[in-house]
Amino acid sequence: MENKGLLCTFKASFFTMTRLSTLPWGLLRRELEKDKSPALISEILKQTCLSCLCVKHPPSSQYRRLFLAELIKMQECLGLEPLDELYDGLAGVLLDQERPHCYKSYLLPGGEAVTLMESVAVISQGTTGLVTWEAALYLAEWALDHQEPFTCRSVLELGSGAGLTGMVVCRGCSPSSYLFSDFHPSVLQRLRSNVELNGLGEAGGAGGEGGVVSVEVEELDWESVSEERLREIGADTVIAADVVYDPDTISCLVKLLSRVLRCSSPGELPRVLICSTIRNPDTYNSFKRQLEEAGVGYDVISRAGKQVFPYNRVSNIEMIQLTLRTE
Repeated sequence: MENKGLLCTFKASFFTMTRLSTLPWGLLRRELEKDKSPALISEILKQTCLSCLCVKHPPSSQYRRLFLAELIKMQECLGLEPLDELYDGLAGVLLDQERPHCYKSYLLPGGEAVTLMESVAVISQGTTGLVTWEAALYLAEWALDHQEPFTCRSVLELGSGAGLTGMVVCRGCSPSSYLFSDFHPSVLQRLRSNVELNGLGEAGGAGGEGGVVSVEVEELDWESVSEERLREIGADTVIAADVVYDPDTISCLVKLLSRVLRCSSPGELPRVLICSTIRNPDTYNSFKRQLEEAGVGYDVISRAGKQVFPYNRVSNIEMIQLTLRTE
């Protein structure tokens, strides 16, 4: 199909509500200037606003309105034949009531989508855990490219938030079990809804390539969780994304990570992977320093996975693997 890459980019960006200014409008304009037919805009429309996925799980009304307005502006600037579907679509969106939450769908390499209900606002109900952050996308991509730590293994995720990383791991890496965890009540409620939305359910659900993953969502307090509970969980792999941002919680997180490593049997230490967007270097350096003081070493994983999702990879994201230091 001609312009397949362009169509895929618009589709993936639309469903993750990527900032409109970053979409390849210039490339679209050049393609339309070659052929004055409205066919390309029509196909973009079919794969975005008029698609079954959008009807079932639509991005926010404001985003769809702005997206359609950009297509209309380009059509009119180039003097293309008007598309009734564009104007009908915009009229329909204008009637939609704006809600505090929306759906974002993240398209996987195989074509299926992980769909999450997320808050429109970055901070909602007193937490930042109701939206997906860049480190979660980065860790999910790394997992798809490095499946060995997850395949047929039990995985514990700390601070799961909206659940993107875990959904991708369950869909693409076939773990034997996956435990999503968080502490904020609103986050846990949304997390459970998203797990069910993606057909996983807490009793287990379909994983990648038809495999069945045992899935649970648990409230986990970093400060009070016992070593006995951590041993019961018995995770082979422990992951977390964007949990190193609040100086007040770092000490608690480091103590938990140290307990996770120390309560495991010798020779059976779990893989512990922490992925962080470094917004405040002082906070992140304090985290690393406290790890060292707790006798926990770390190695930086420098190789990123193949980019699957549309987001800004210019951000300063670092992933580390933790180890117990031997004296």
